[in-house]
Amino acid sequence: MTAFDKDQVSRFRFVRCDFAADTGVARLVYAFDDGPEMTETVTVPGAPFQLDGERAAAVQRALQLLHLIAGVSYYKAAVPSQVSIDSYAIDKATAALVETVYFNGLGEFAYRNGLNLRDRFKLPVNEPHSPRERGWGEGASADAVSSAAVPSPPAPLPQGEGSNAPVLGLAHHALVAIGGGKDSLVSIEALRNAGVAETVTWIGGSQLIRACAERTGLPTLNIGRTLAPELFELNRQGAWNGHIPVTAVNSAIMVLAAVVQGVDQVVFSNERSASYGSQIAGTGEVNHQWSKGWAFEKAFGEYVQQHIAADLNYYSLLRPLSELAVARQFAKTDFYDAHFSSCNRNFHILGERPVNRWCGVCPKCHFVFLALAPFMPKIRLVRIFGRNLLDDMEQAGGYDALLEFQDHKPFECVGEGKESRAAMATLASRPDWKEDVLVKRFATLIQPTLAADELQIEPLLVIDGEHRIPEALWERLRANFAA
Repeated sequence: MTAFDKDQVSRFRFVRCDFAADTGVARLVYAFDDGPEMTETVTVPGAPFQLDGERAAAVQRALQLLHLIAGVSYYKAAVPSQVSIDSYAIDKATAALVETVYFNGLGEFAYRNGLNLRDRFKLPVNEPHSPRERGWGEGASADAVSSAAVPSPPAPLPQGEGSNAPVLGLAHHALVAIGGGKDSLVSIEALRNAGVAETVTWIGGSQLIRACAERTGLPTLNIGRTLAPELFELNRQGAWNGHIPVTAVNSAIMVLAAVVQGVDQVVFSNERSASYGSQIAGTGEVNHQWSKGWAFEKAFGEYVQQHIAADLNYYSLLRPLSELAVARQFAKTDFYDAHFSSCNRNFHILGERPVNRWCGVCPKCHFVFLALAPFMPKIRLVRIFGRNLLDDMEQAGGYDALLEFQDHKPFECVGEGKESRAAMATLASRPDWKEDVLVKRFATLIQPTLAADELQIEPLLVIDGEHRIPEALWERLRANFAA
């Protein structure tokens, strides 16, 4: 590959995508200008040898959505102002969803790199006119060429309109995303208790996640994803790099897998707290986990039902819960204590893995330790982490960020500042915790500056808020979560 100059790139191309039902391999192809093609592969094990009719057309629509959303990994290398789709046409609703994902999902990336991405990523819209062009019917067009028409600005997805997508007659079964942390395990056990058939599903080759998935004793599905090797070379040559909306990509991968496998639910475990970002002076809110938030879930879930399959439900089982409420649920059983890990240093694509499941110094380790502390015996929590993080003065800066004390919330998937403050205040009132150095520091230095009614933990444990959980299932779950 010749040297890459991100400033000289003028166009990002969605070249083509295809799916082979006999091997379960999807190929997603991208390029900058007339440069070399970059091909990512996604492999869905257990795909049927042949897909026909409406199911095949739905797979094609899911594949194109994945092609567009997964392109964010490559587009960010140069963030050019021109974008083209070489091999199929999209409508306004598709453009609106994907443009929203790129703008909001690259918020942290833009902030850290000093970039303004507002109105920069615009997809060409060419409204299909016939069912064949839309991809509804058998023999749907996969090679329609998009025009260079000026796209409309992002618009909200239609509210309350009937679905354009067919009912595929999908089996009542859930693909449940597992990431190896506490949240997905709470969802998996809740679905098990509610009698919902489920397959524990993960993407990539993490052995830690595999061990956690196998611990559930449920059927498992490991979806392969291989990024184009050229991307890592571009990064070495000075491409823009940074955080992408990984949950949006994984959601699109799992929707494709659900249609291929013929099941009607894709379940994530994103809690209410994910909708709140870091408040940065002079910038405003930047949400590291935007694609785990309610705005993404609502827009993506509605799009899937309106444009891919009317009977495919995409939802987060934990949306009505705070991080603390999830921690309380997890603490009810010690079955996964020796298997789970929420430490992100275990899950980097490249780089050294820690020997232990918890590094003890990252924001995720800090927060999970603090969130679990009010709900489980101290000896059990220290055994999980291998040490007491709240009795280590060197961790003060990390906890100050979680508490939003002289710092903003970290760019990590952690709870809101008010949750950390309430958890710390709870520990400060307990004999077994209050002498630990960081708890004592909070009680003397930080707590006196806060209103007492803001430090109550009970209001943060209320099960409430908007969600997309099927109503009959939510009625069965709600009492279990509230107990």
